Amino acid sequence: MSFFGTATASATPAATADKDIEVPEPPTDSISSLSFSSAADYLAVGSWDNNVRLYEVGAGGQTQGKAMYAHQGPVLSVCWNKDGNKVISGGADNAARMFDITNGQTTQVAQHDAPIKVVKWIETPQGGILATGSWDKTIKYWDLRTANPIATVQLPERCYSMDVQYPLLVVGTAERHIQIYNLTNPNTAYKTITSPLKWQTRVVSCFTNSTNSGFAVGSIEGRVAIQYVEDKDSSNNFSFKCHRRDQTPNAKDQSLVYAVNDISFHPVHGTFSTCGSDGTIHFWDKDARTRLKTFDAVPGPISATTFNRNGTIFAYAVSYDWSKGHSGMTPGHPNKLMLHACKDEEVKRRPKKA
Repeated sequence: MSFFGTATASATPAATADKDIEVPEPPTDSISSLSFSSAADYLAVGSWDNNVRLYEVGAGGQTQGKAMYAHQGPVLSVCWNKDGNKVISGGADNAARMFDITNGQTTQVAQHDAPIKVVKWIETPQGGILATGSWDKTIKYWDLRTANPIATVQLPERCYSMDVQYPLLVVGTAERHIQIYNLTNPNTAYKTITSPLKWQTRVVSCFTNSTNSGFAVGSIEGRVAIQYVEDKDSSNNFSFKCHRRDQTPNAKDQSLVYAVNDISFHPVHGTFSTCGSDGTIHFWDKDARTRLKTFDAVPGPISATTFNRNGTIFAYAVSYDWSKGHSGMTPGHPNKLMLHACKDEEVKRRPKKA
């Protein structure tokens, strides 16, 4: 089921030991979202070209296109079910669609009154649930065995970002609202806060492998906040600047400010990545409050990132993110899907400073 013609097109040039690998046959328009299967190294990629593509990643980083399916508008979000045999995607056609990799069938599984910005799979003790967050100012929860949502939750504003680490679900909306849900009571917000950052929320991402529940927030103003859910942990809340540049090489003014487009937490070590419109990626340790790695800048914004299920592969997309409006969409703007092999020292926690 290789897509786009011959198998030879998916051969990857032998990569040097430290060089990130470019995936052949990427989407034809900007990449909006990335998600690895929880069962194998299959990567789902959503794009503004209305399609979801599935790639298989081999042990040496070589990739092969396995399947592709379409929405009737740009795809804004992709995720997998727990078993890793179904991909779910949400798009500007106001629909969520599910693709079964075992039989190649696509079915519509959710509907909203406006584009679906985020889809997330929630594995509960009672079974798997799909959560969809939309610009219609609602979250809907779906049991895929029934046609109608099992619950609809009103949000204060349009959903911009959403993440889940059961039983925590966090939603970032327009106007800087952040809704925190305890999924044992999914219909009512456990807490509602205003973002600790002064500018528009781009992304919220839940901590992994953390004793205390919390999440990171990224804004359009080159800043990230680390936020704990419980008041008893609030002394550990902090924010920091990132994805900024000096106006001139020696200015040291950090006056060029870029959006933080995505934040991905490492599934094993609980460290995290940030990426931005400045074309850079950083790995961070929130507990030691230190930067672990900086990638070389690329000639275009990084629009989306994700780790695979065991944190050995880090995928990122170099795509125009419309941060400079229509005038920034120049011919020949890079649109690449890249894979980075993670080294332990890049992603492992550092000892805390005394």
